[in-house]
Amino acid sequence: MNVMADAWLDIGALEEIPLQGARVLKTPKGCVAVFRAADDHVFALDDRCPHKGGPLSEGIVHGHSVTCPLHNWVFDMTSGQAQGADEGRVATYAVRVQAGRVLLDSARLARS
Repeated sequence: MNVMADAWLDIGALEEIPLQGARVLKTPKGCVAVFRAADDHVFALDDRCPHKGGPLSEGIVHGHSVTCPLHNWVFDMTSGQAQGADEGRVATYAVRVQAGRVLLDSARLARS
């Protein structure tokens, strides 16, 4: 991992994250799940469901949502908001793809 000059952390190549899958980034403040949707959009969320602590990185990615593997809560990966009747939210982090590399906003990560 390399820290970019403008506070973006290079976490690897886009191809290293499977389509409709995730990669986990361990930080001093907890794990962040970095998801790659089928349309190559990339999202970063806390890797812990607020309901029972399930690892969202092991959930099912569908569209721009992920379903918790423990109790099927569904989260919008853009907002972090639980969908449907479930109440809850997970933190989201700014992420972008540049020249095939996935970059995470390290300044936001440090504040969380």
